[in-house]
Amino acid sequence: MLTEKRFNLMELNSTITYKWKLCMILSLFSCLIILLYLNPNDQNLWYSPAKNSPLDVAEAPMSSTTIFEHPKPSMLSTISPPAARASLKNKTTQLDDFTSNQDEIKEPKSTQLDNTEKPTMNIAEKKCNIFDGRWVYKPDKKPYYDSNTCPFIEEKMNCQKNGRPDFEYEKWRWEAKDCNIPSFNGRDMLERLRNKRVILVGDSLNRNMWESLACLLYTSVPSSRVEVDANGSDYKVLKAKDYDAIIEFYWSPFLIDFDKNHTSEKKVLVLDKLSPNSKQWCGADVMVFNSGAWWTHKGKLKAWDLFQYKGQLLKKMSTEMAYDRAMKTWAKWIRKNIDRNKTTVFFRSISAQHNGKQWCFNSTLPFMDDSFEKTFPKSLTNIIERLIEGMSKLQVRYLNITKLSEYRIDAHSSVYWSSWKWKIEANKRFISSFADCIHWCLPGLPDAWNELLYASLFLNN
Repeated sequence: MLTEKRFNLMELNSTITYKWKLCMILSLFSCLIILLYLNPNDQNLWYSPAKNSPLDVAEAPMSSTTIFEHPKPSMLSTISPPAARASLKNKTTQLDDFTSNQDEIKEPKSTQLDNTEKPTMNIAEKKCNIFDGRWVYKPDKKPYYDSNTCPFIEEKMNCQKNGRPDFEYEKWRWEAKDCNIPSFNGRDMLERLRNKRVILVGDSLNRNMWESLACLLYTSVPSSRVEVDANGSDYKVLKAKDYDAIIEFYWSPFLIDFDKNHTSEKKVLVLDKLSPNSKQWCGADVMVFNSGAWWTHKGKLKAWDLFQYKGQLLKKMSTEMAYDRAMKTWAKWIRKNIDRNKTTVFFRSISAQHNGKQWCFNSTLPFMDDSFEKTFPKSLTNIIERLIEGMSKLQVRYLNITKLSEYRIDAHSSVYWSSWKWKIEANKRFISSFADCIHWCLPGLPDAWNELLYASLFLNN
């Protein structure tokens, strides 16, 4: 009996072992069949590391949603001095590319990037900032005009006529980092300004800009088809007859009322009242304002004696508070009088001055890096930038030409303006003290400002 039980148990173990082996063989056979029919190219069936893995970010092929960013070169490597006689090549996308549908993202042609070229960008990836860039030396570059082709350049800005011996300052071109800024096209601008009116309002730097713009447009069409009244300093106008386009300048360095005939017999800045010529600003299609330099004048150069605010005369008030109140008065006028569907408004940032330690006298090259001294108070810049940011619903734009101007210590009028010739002859030992390091030669830097105005108006909507 015991022997029979042992026999049955051995038979049972043998049966179980046989069935287990058979199961294992069938399982292996099934796996082989699955592997034979599996598509080896279907990457979704294979194991991959987690998507958040750093290795995955570095090694994964670039898809259509990859965002490219251009490298940010330093100014040391991007400004090419005249000695090199070669301009840097900027292989970037045209500004027109940035008018495409913001929701559309194009697939890169290849996932392999040539180190010598930057990837094509569209507006969905990165918006172009035309004020962030570099000055590139163009030895073959010629100015758009000269004193012969534009006869109404103000004398103190007509450097070549007043004996400036070098021309290198005319051969630099501003290039944005992330796109190509188109060259100024006067005929195209006039066509786009057909039946429209443009005004520039502000101090002598905006007058400098108006003269540049007027010369750019004047030399684009037959002179017989243009009327220019540029004799006065407070008001200037150019009319292009065939386009019915008008370009005006209004003198108003503070943008608010500067009352020189106040009942107090003092020169008074009325902080809550706009400039009297603001009545003439109404109805313009494009407005370019500026105010800044006159607020920083000290001592004998300071224009005012008193402030007036809410009917009270005040002798003491911080420049920051006065500037803030004045610019808010201007902003209030903009909100009340501007139709955002008709008028485009710009506020031009401060134009660089090269006084003090970094004197413009005898300078023939731009700064090659960011070592220039910032002379305009940052506190005033912050006031106007915060104000403009708060006016975004009115689409007021900030024409930020400050930094690109700070590099151009070489482009000022310096001693080459005629009204100081007699002083120079009589005081040769002190000639450098007569240098004008505020205004700019024409042709010159303000032409770049107007190229950026042209691009901002029509090619970067």
